[in-house]
Amino acid sequence: MDIAGIILAGGLGTRMGHVKKAFLTINGQTILDRLIRVYCPLFPEILIAARDKKDYQTYDYPVAEDRFEARSSLTGIHAGLSSMRAAHGFMAACDGPFLQPGLVRALLDQADPGYDVIIPLKEDGYVEPLCAIYSKRCIPHIEAQLRQENFRIIGFFDQVRVKKVPVDQLQSGDPHHVSFFNVNSPDDLRQAERLAVELGI
Repeated sequence: MDIAGIILAGGLGTRMGHVKKAFLTINGQTILDRLIRVYCPLFPEILIAARDKKDYQTYDYPVAEDRFEARSSLTGIHAGLSSMRAAHGFMAACDGPFLQPGLVRALLDQADPGYDVIIPLKEDGYVEPLCAIYSKRCIPHIEAQLRQENFRIIGFFDQVRVKKVPVDQLQSGDPHHVSFFNVNSPDDLRQAERLAVELGI
């Protein structure tokens, strides 16, 4: 399948003091650099979805700029899908510093061109929409939601074909179970720094 890798880098970082989380450093590496390192062997096409491309001029990847004014992860997903050449795009956000390539590969192995969303299903019954594959066929449904100022990512899932992949089918590629760890606050950042040292990641 033709799948692009899209990094969602447009978050406001409100709880981090309005710092762009893409440039937070953990164990000497920015989160953005960590994600790029994961993406490079996996995706022939890589884009950074962001509000303003000038923030990413030092990177040799195209920037998919937001096409809607509202700041939300759904806005970034829309920008990435609209800008990529591929028919499907894998999305991960810049608040997840420990995304593991083995988990991404396992999800890519589950990809099917007949589905519009291929998404991990966690043990608690919730899905992980910011570590998932979306097709371009999602674009009109996302646009309709954004026009209604509905920013809930899963809000359009009942209008498309969704394949939920139980996380136990993916975790062999993530031995420390850290791919879904998010940095949303200074406390999270301190915990991430400890994990990076303890696990050598």
